[in-house]
Amino acid sequence: MKKIIIVCFSILAIVSCRKKESTVVEETVKDTIIEIIEIPVKKSAKEIKASLAAKGFQTYDYVDEKTKDTILMQQYFMAFLKNGPIRTQIEEEAEILQTEHLAHLSKMHELGYADISGPFGDKGDIRGVTIYNVPTLKMADSLANADPMVKAGRLIVEIHPWWAAKGAPLR
Repeated sequence: MKKIIIVCFSILAIVSCRKKESTVVEETVKDTIIEIIEIPVKKSAKEIKASLAAKGFQTYDYVDEKTKDTILMQQYFMAFLKNGPIRTQIEEEAEILQTEHLAHLSKMHELGYADISGPFGDKGDIRGVTIYNVPTLKMADSLANADPMVKAGRLIVEIHPWWAAKGAPLR
């Protein structure tokens, strides 16, 4: 019995000492209830830059003169979806393609390949844009050309490298 208790406590000690990379556990006692909260740990710009470089992303950083913060810039790829040469599909087929197109864009977002997508509000030649968060132009091009609307010829893709501050929000 003593051996079982020692083994159980040893396993508990090992499991409880595991290092969490992305969160810190904070325990607080409220009356007789222990509340456990996981608090995200903010990585430094240097750590983020090293992680991105290891995955093949292009980055550079600079110090903001006002805030003295290090700003990490990352290369993304902006895909412009333009009117394609084959826009003669019947209405039902066009609706199916649109549903498949939206599913493709949702999948790109869920998998972490695309950060934002959306149509333009006019009826111009450029129909929409997707910003791909991938390390190479070749990968962005491959993902954009896998879109059912592009495969059907209803849209064509034009991709450009685009730089933005890592983690910067839209306003």
